[in-house]
Amino acid sequence: MSKPKKSKASSIVWFEIPADNTARAKKFYSSLFGWKIKKFPGMKDYLHIDTGGANDTPDGGLMNRMHKDHTITNYISVESVDKSAAKVVKLGGNICKPKTAVPQMGYFVICQDTEKNTFALWEVDGKAK
Repeated sequence: MSKPKKSKASSIVWFEIPADNTARAKKFYSSLFGWKIKKFPGMKDYLHIDTGGANDTPDGGLMNRMHKDHTITNYISVESVDKSAAKVVKLGGNICKPKTAVPQMGYFVICQDTEKNTFALWEVDGKAK
């Protein structure tokens, strides 16, 4: 995951596309949009999608589908994944995957909204372990 700039605005900073066949999906998205897709350093079975946009345009990841209902996940920048995750629950949503570190980059929490849509919270923290 590239290191997005810390922002007070809650905007999409990363996305993940699950695939049954990552080679086929890579060919599809690179041919359709001209995205550069290559292995993400240090991660097995995870590809980095370079959308080619400006620094404020999110890049993403291409990965193996984890279950039949696994869909595209957008990562939304927040100041605190802990506070935002608590608010998700308070508002009637669910936590699907608790706070997880991406070493030296930040933390994420995978959530589900009241309509069963999945999304992720992302907190930048260069000291994450």
